[in-house]
Amino acid sequence: MRWLLIGYMFLFIHRPFEVWPWLGDLRVERIYMLFTLGVWAIYPGKRFLPNVQHVAYLAFGTAVLFAWAMSPWSEYGQPIIEDWLKIVVFYVLLVTTIHDEEGLKHVAVGFLVVMAGYLLHSFREYLAGRHTYRMGIARMIGVDTTLGDPNSFGASIIFALPIVVALWKAGTGGKLGRWLLLGYVGLSSLCILLTGSRGSLIGLLVWFTIVIWGTKYRLKALVLFTLVAPAAFVALPESLQTRFETIINPEVGPANARESGEGRWVGLVTGLQQWANNPLTGIGPGAWRPANNTKIESHNLYGQLLGETGTLGGAAFFALMVCFWMNLRAIRRVRRAMPEWQNDLVFTLSSSIGVAVFLLLFMGNFGHNLFRFTWLWYGGFLIIARHCVARRLATWEPEPEPEPEEEPEAELPPGWVLHGPHG
Repeated sequence: MRWLLIGYMFLFIHRPFEVWPWLGDLRVERIYMLFTLGVWAIYPGKRFLPNVQHVAYLAFGTAVLFAWAMSPWSEYGQPIIEDWLKIVVFYVLLVTTIHDEEGLKHVAVGFLVVMAGYLLHSFREYLAGRHTYRMGIARMIGVDTTLGDPNSFGASIIFALPIVVALWKAGTGGKLGRWLLLGYVGLSSLCILLTGSRGSLIGLLVWFTIVIWGTKYRLKALVLFTLVAPAAFVALPESLQTRFETIINPEVGPANARESGEGRWVGLVTGLQQWANNPLTGIGPGAWRPANNTKIESHNLYGQLLGETGTLGGAAFFALMVCFWMNLRAIRRVRRAMPEWQNDLVFTLSSSIGVAVFLLLFMGNFGHNLFRFTWLWYGGFLIIARHCVARRLATWEPEPEPEPEEEPEAELPPGWVLHGPHG
């Protein structure tokens, strides 16, 4: 089942049926998932891990489906609902078949390998001349069409980077593994710069800051970073330099770049307005463009959440964040009590998922990532990690303290006799 799950990760992220359309005609993804479901049905080791976060996901899913059913623009939301339900199915397969630390390590490494292949393929296509021309610059895109947009592609890279830290701290792969992880970070940084995505660049800087702050040599690392970052910026083409300069000085870029930046705030305000008009269920998932008569999406998680799913969706999403926090806190409590376990993957991965959730919320200020697969996949990883920690505690026994050694009796000189104490 582990390999089948990793295979589906490849199909979902890399999407070869969108790269080579003849594969799409064969319905490769659907056939693969049906086969995986068939194997899962007869898999003897499946069971549902008890965790309150399942309830939060169920509540959020119910709110989303209800908002979609009540929406006057439900036909526009059908593709989004179908894709999101596929993610839910994968989540169920994940948490019912992966129950041990070895399996969790396998799927985490597999996820990063899939992402590495996706980035390498996209970078190769970029070198061959495949890109999109937008905002006055040539921008790198992913090889797929679903999440291949420069902003979505850059966000996918950002949200995968915390897994690198988890594998690094756990020592996965030894020295070779660390060199490969460094290469992955370098490739990820390069791809983000080539996308011209300002939000992804900010996310990358935030991630680097978090990583540097968590090291023992944070001052030296910060100095090195401040030296390398400007050099990387200068090495970029002038068009990309101007694009990223608009983050702090919007006047240097074209008018559409300024409008794009302002659109994030407009997305939030518009979402709040739609929430006020439809307080219970919002306008429905996928209805942003027809409901607001616009050609672009909200580009704001919070505007999208309240505007498209209303109070029901907002409350369920808040409950989901509380469950993330509860699971992370429980694992962190054990990690502090057992310092000898702190670099085991089950603990480093959960900590990295916490960073990923923070990045999802932070980048939600300039990206509509509400239905991104990362929320469910990382939630599944976290639930499995907490189960593995509970199993450790259940089987853990403290090492017995060594018994004090008895002092050897002193030898008496020849002819001496030792008498007991007198009464």
